[in-house]
Amino acid sequence: MEETLFSTERPVIVGANHKSSGLMLRDRLFVEDGAVPEFLDRLRQAGLTQALVLSTCDRVEVQAIDPGGGEAPDLIARALADHAEMAPGEIDGQLYTLWDDVAVRHVFTVAASLDSQIVGEPQVLGQVKACHRLARDAGMTGSALEAILQAAYSAAKRVRNETAIGERPVSISAAAVQIAREVHGDLDRCTALLIGAGDMGEMVARDLISAGLSQLTVTHPTEKRAEGVARALDAHVAAYDTLSVLLAEADIVLAAVGRRRHLLTGDMVTAALGTRRQKPVFIIDAAIPGDVEPAVNRIDAAFLYDLGDLEGVAMGGRADREAEAQAAWRIIDAEVEDFLRGRAERGAVPALNLLRDHFEDSRAEVLASAGHDADEATRLLVNRLLHVPSQVLKEQAAGQGREQEEAEWRTMERMVRRLFRLDGEDTEET
Repeated sequence: MEETLFSTERPVIVGANHKSSGLMLRDRLFVEDGAVPEFLDRLRQAGLTQALVLSTCDRVEVQAIDPGGGEAPDLIARALADHAEMAPGEIDGQLYTLWDDVAVRHVFTVAASLDSQIVGEPQVLGQVKACHRLARDAGMTGSALEAILQAAYSAAKRVRNETAIGERPVSISAAAVQIAREVHGDLDRCTALLIGAGDMGEMVARDLISAGLSQLTVTHPTEKRAEGVARALDAHVAAYDTLSVLLAEADIVLAAVGRRRHLLTGDMVTAALGTRRQKPVFIIDAAIPGDVEPAVNRIDAAFLYDLGDLEGVAMGGRADREAEAQAAWRIIDAEVEDFLRGRAERGAVPALNLLRDHFEDSRAEVLASAGHDADEATRLLVNRLLHVPSQVLKEQAAGQGREQEEAEWRTMERMVRRLFRLDGEDTEET
């Protein structure tokens, strides 16, 4: 096996994401939370002791530590195929395998939401942590995997704190939620009215509910349609002929009927605002053609946005996120470099401890031989410490002749000069 920084306990990732495979395969590979313990137990029985499975709409992947031998990718691929009730050959070419520092960088990138279909999605870090908890509960984490994940969380936190990558909306419904908050503040004190049953209106309503909306009422010219939508959204139903009253009570109005005539006129909105004592109302015209009379735009305290307006906000958010992503990548690169350097430095500790013990043993022996004669003790100590290195260097120098020995000697000579700062570089005590 090729010698790497991770010669033992090598990080490895095997999975399928939105770049490597289609949605159909990812749906079959998807591991529900309830199935995670069984899936991880399958990996344990196959010989892995550190692994988590990350299942989201973008990806299904196993982040693991190969204990040695390089067999982890095949073990993981078989477990994924078994879970999907597929033959291993059916998923060949649709799974990616990442090793070592590339795998580490991938974990950092995913946690920071830089490898998502929508860059900067705020829920991704929470998804990774939830999958981490499931693995920990199943006894499938260890020091190597924990170190990578904790460093990835720290990097993701820096990205959130030092960039604005997650601050702007990137979808129409997310734009609607942001504007609603700008108009009304916290949504847990707001009520909303959904007029109609259009898909976009229902989508925005769902996102408002997820954002904390306290109450949603649904009305429709056809009562059965209103009942169906209200059932799906767990909302209240109101009769359409009470629309004027409903308007006066709503902080947010979603119009999604699309019957080629204006359901909300300027006069209706003016009357509702009068009842509301000019408390502002946010109106979303989610219908094509529009349900809201354009004259509403000229009414103070009425904030009207149609789908084009919301798309403009979302497009601006996408552009801003792409710009912020460049700064985020620089943070990730720096954090990965720091993590790998730290691991490399920790890898030198055993050899340094052996060297220090050897020096201490030599010092003790010399002091016992030289008594209290400091000059003799230091002379003996220098000779003793240089004896073996001198022999090895002489033997290596004498063995030159072939190209390989020549290269080895030059490497050793450079290392000695570097270790002891023999070329005049400043030294630091440690």
